[in-house]
Amino acid sequence: MNPFDPALFLREFRDEAEQRGFSCTSLAETSAAPILGFSSPGDGDPLYLSSGIHGDEPAGPLAALALLKDGFFDTGPSWTLCPAVNPVGLAAGTRENGEGHDLNRDYLSRITAEVQAHAGWLDQRPVPRMFLSLHEDWESTGFYFYEINLGADDPDRASSILDAVGPWFPPEPACDIDDHPVRSPGWIYHEAEADFPEHWPEAIYIAKRDCPLSFTFETPSSAKLEDRIAAHCAAVRAATRT
Repeated sequence: MNPFDPALFLREFRDEAEQRGFSCTSLAETSAAPILGFSSPGDGDPLYLSSGIHGDEPAGPLAALALLKDGFFDTGPSWTLCPAVNPVGLAAGTRENGEGHDLNRDYLSRITAEVQAHAGWLDQRPVPRMFLSLHEDWESTGFYFYEINLGADDPDRASSILDAVGPWFPPEPACDIDDHPVRSPGWIYHEAEADFPEHWPEAIYIAKRDCPLSFTFETPSSAKLEDRIAAHCAAVRAATRT
């Protein structure tokens, strides 16, 4: 039985976010729960974090909530958050939405109602200066991440992310992850092009909007949930540390 209740999660997230000054926008209704977007006050281009686009990856949404409750988003830059992009998948514990579509391959064609609403909302917002996407991988044994970087290379930042996650997970040891060669263990330096040109993930769509930097974090799904949540929180903190 899938323990994740997206309606309950989003009520808790919304209550906490609004107490902390976020505005909430309902992007679309689904049979499980609405898709909600959150924006904090502040000037300048925001940082953007999304999670829950794959319904069998609950650690990302729960990490976003943990960061929110810990006050991580309260000070510093403004933020845009979309913590549960796929409520129907989260309710069912499935990667895809209720129609069997992988939402994270639909940001070019936009055939799904979820992505139409989500991308349409993002299209009206400022281009973020950093994008953080929280995922999980059933095939990995360690932590890894994709970096899309349109600006200056910064290997020290990549090392700091891996070091921050080290108390919970080592870097994924494979030299090739999902047919992507690693730059160093746990670090995939990905060009701003989709692996399959007609099937854009969210990170490619954000890069095509000229977001200069994005990270997609992947924790091993077979590990303890609390460790996956903690690792995501540590990675987010390390990536945004200046």
